[in-house]
Amino acid sequence: MIRVVAIDDEVQIRRFLRICLERNDFRIYDAANGEEGLRQILNVKPDLILLDLGLPDMDGRDVLASLREWSSVPVIILSVRNTEDDIVALLNAGADDYMIKPFNTGELIARIRVALRHRNPEPAEQIFSAGVLTVDVGSREVKVEGKEIKLTPTEYALLRLFIQHAGKVLTHQQILREVWGPNMQEEYNYLRVYITQLRKKIELNPARPQVLLTEPGVGYRLKI
Repeated sequence: MIRVVAIDDEVQIRRFLRICLERNDFRIYDAANGEEGLRQILNVKPDLILLDLGLPDMDGRDVLASLREWSSVPVIILSVRNTEDDIVALLNAGADDYMIKPFNTGELIARIRVALRHRNPEPAEQIFSAGVLTVDVGSREVKVEGKEIKLTPTEYALLRLFIQHAGKVLTHQQILREVWGPNMQEEYNYLRVYITQLRKKIELNPARPQVLLTEPGVGYRLKI
């Protein structure tokens, strides 16, 4: 059974998460503060962590920072904080996803499953599909509605990054760092140009993208 640690100071939220996750065959362990949460993580060795930011003894950012010193376990932030700065900072600090309270139960379960798939990825030879897009990762063949399209090496590297993290929000800095290197991670306009080019090739209507979605002020996400 998949083990999840939920760290949140609100007893109602912890009770809600327990009901929601147990109905979907997860085993949940909860904690009301950061120190207790870190102890639970050490003892339980969970498959995933749900983390609130406004904890009574320490900020959730500090819990995440401490955790990332020794663990790569997926972390989904659940918080009422909804500013772009907060979301981008947490994703860049190592969070796998960020959901704003209140959130939809179905979406939470879907995002948990996406994060778990990232932890245990499929073989590299997989066939990836999203809407009209199909990519044979092994042969690097890209098709839209069954018709093969040609991508430049950089466009393919960009698409491959999104496939590796399908369903997950990638920040502008993460994308630029992974595809072009650390010296380019502030070149947002450069990234927008390549996103526009890629959308012209993989979207039926680039002006209304259905596959490669924009997360305003944060980055982009490949829809699954």
